Amino acid sequence: MSTIERRQAGGAAATIDVDRGDPVYRAWLKEAVRKVQADANRSADTHLLRFPLPEEWGIDLYLKDESTHPTGSLKHRLARSLFLYGLCNGWIRPGKPVIEASSGSTAVSEAYFAKLIGVPFVAVMPRTTSREKTRLIEFHGGRCHLVDDPRTVYEVSAQLAAETGGHYMDQFTYAERATDWRGNNNIAESIYEQLRMERYPEPAWIVATAGTGGTSATIARYVHYMQYDTLVCVPDPENSCFFEGWTTGDPGVSSDCGSRIEGIGRPRMEPSFVTGAIDRMMKVPDAASVAAVRALERAIGRKAGGSTGTGLWSALKIVAEMVAEGRKGSVVTLICDPGDRYLDKYYSDAWLEEQGLDIAPYTEAIDSLLATGVWPD
Repeated sequence: MSTIERRQAGGAAATIDVDRGDPVYRAWLKEAVRKVQADANRSADTHLLRFPLPEEWGIDLYLKDESTHPTGSLKHRLARSLFLYGLCNGWIRPGKPVIEASSGSTAVSEAYFAKLIGVPFVAVMPRTTSREKTRLIEFHGGRCHLVDDPRTVYEVSAQLAAETGGHYMDQFTYAERATDWRGNNNIAESIYEQLRMERYPEPAWIVATAGTGGTSATIARYVHYMQYDTLVCVPDPENSCFFEGWTTGDPGVSSDCGSRIEGIGRPRMEPSFVTGAIDRMMKVPDAASVAAVRALERAIGRKAGGSTGTGLWSALKIVAEMVAEGRKGSVVTLICDPGDRYLDKYYSDAWLEEQGLDIAPYTEAIDSLLATGVWPD
């Protein structure tokens, strides 16, 4: 039994006893950690798919298919890491809710892990989040708390945690801290292991979009740690401040509205976005992201979410640069989540018209590149 002092509102100090070694809690904690680690042990690695390019270019383009995780997205890795981090720090307690600010996919995965260890889960999300994502959160036993202004998800989440005595997971702060970037089968280590027998086992570029920034930080740190020559590019969608913050070096930049490309782009510079680790950023029009994700379906027969299109658009631009310069090598980007979550958005012509997005020029640019090897001006 340990004794701590807690300052009360009136200034007087109250001494209270807290049993940090309560055997019931420690038994619950051990079982919760075991369940989360067992989920990883049951999971196979995700596939590394090839995007078809002309053989004579001498360039291979790969997509790391993170949509095959149990909860269908790249965020399954992050959610697992966040739960282990929160459990081992003593932040997640039995019977108390876990609360997260999210644009959807992280919340789906966190709802899964919350159900796995038997704690309530609340997702604070913009009201514009796709209906399929809210359905999946509720399927896994979570509750959706929708807000009209995407910029308020942080404060609403913290307020709900304070009111309920729960834990605000705060992925945007802890994403880059919770993941072991030195290895331990993180996404970067997995990519290099899967490329080991390819003709260009060390990629010239890895392209990773940023929501929290945790994935790009993990990949970039691993590249530096392992002393690879790979460069890391982070594409940024419209209505996101990451690109401006990176180019100006101003951590205080912000955006007045949320990203239309769910899962990536933020209205503020997030603590987990490690600007110094990455080598390049691109600003990608939302219409280009949609054009690219539809081109992906034509090329490999797979629907994917809009953030995949943002990454693919940038990867194709890098491929075009390599062709123009006569460089050979490999480029890797990610399939972040499946397209069936967005049938009413990125695969809906009515939604495109409503948003005022014309994908035709970007579709023509992709088709021109694949046919000629030249990126149109």
